[in-house]
Amino acid sequence: MGAGMSRKTNLDALFGRRADPKPPTEGEFAAANLDSPASEFAAANQPPAPPTERRRSGAIGAMSGALRSLAAQADAAVGLQTGANVVELDPALIDDSFIADRVADPNDPSLATLVESVRESGQQVPVLVRPHPTAPGRYQIAYGRRRTRAARILERSVRAVIRPLTDAELVVAQGKENLERRDLSFIERAFFALRLEQHGFPRETITSAMGVGKGDLSSLISVAKTVPDDVLAAIGPAPAAGRPRWRDLAEHMQAADQRALTAVLGDPAFQAKGTDERFAAVYAAVAPKTERKPKAQTWKDAQGRKVARVERAADRVALSFDETVEPGLADYVLDRLPEILAAYRASKG
Repeated sequence: MGAGMSRKTNLDALFGRRADPKPPTEGEFAAANLDSPASEFAAANQPPAPPTERRRSGAIGAMSGALRSLAAQADAAVGLQTGANVVELDPALIDDSFIADRVADPNDPSLATLVESVRESGQQVPVLVRPHPTAPGRYQIAYGRRRTRAARILERSVRAVIRPLTDAELVVAQGKENLERRDLSFIERAFFALRLEQHGFPRETITSAMGVGKGDLSSLISVAKTVPDDVLAAIGPAPAAGRPRWRDLAEHMQAADQRALTAVLGDPAFQAKGTDERFAAVYAAVAPKTERKPKAQTWKDAQGRKVARVERAADRVALSFDETVEPGLADYVLDRLPEILAAYRASKG
């Protein structure tokens, strides 16, 4: 019975199902990694597709078949559970994915928390890598970049699972892991989609990697194409800003004072802010300045009654009459507009 339950647990981990809640004594392991082990392996090992999906052909079909093949290897899950298939790698030998899915944030407070967690509890969840396709002896990350970065800072080896992934399998695993963790900001997802497209991946692969429909994918790519790379690098991921504000920011920058924008980006005080504060600072710098509307004026008669209201703008003056105070006055003025206009023109001489 114990062996059967152990195998069921391993299969649950492999196929991305949530395991039964752990006893409180094991909570320290989640804190050490900040990522769910189930989501880690679910990203690279998806359950078999329904029969209707198996009829797909071409690159996406081959990719799905390869992922199903990985998922079918239940013994691999047992190996991961026991650590037999987890190796220790020098982080200096591990390169980032060939498609960046993150926007660097030098002021990221969560990295220090992760480093301290790994220092105290060790790296409990392995990263997923593949042998580097063009550099023998090196590896590329499918996911686990921050854990690898923490290992570099601590000058420790990285616990890793090595899989012979194709380019398509790697980006699907990379995208799905991010999707399940739900910690990519909007602009990071947008630029991840754009980079995948620029690399030549078909839309079917990109939608699979990102878990979005074609319409949402087009929206992501459209926004990413309008935000300059240097502005993105200066702001960072800005998780509090969504698509509407990034879209507005891109539109505003087209007519913004570039010298003023450059001054904001180069200000040391700006660079010391958090990423969401940096977004707000840039947004305020490029947003069109709205003119203050003058306060409306009220015209009173000799008895102090508020008969008319005057509202002025840059290109017009609006005059309105209170019909409850002086009924019929508006019609009287309208009937005499020709006389008033003629008298005004005559006064100008």
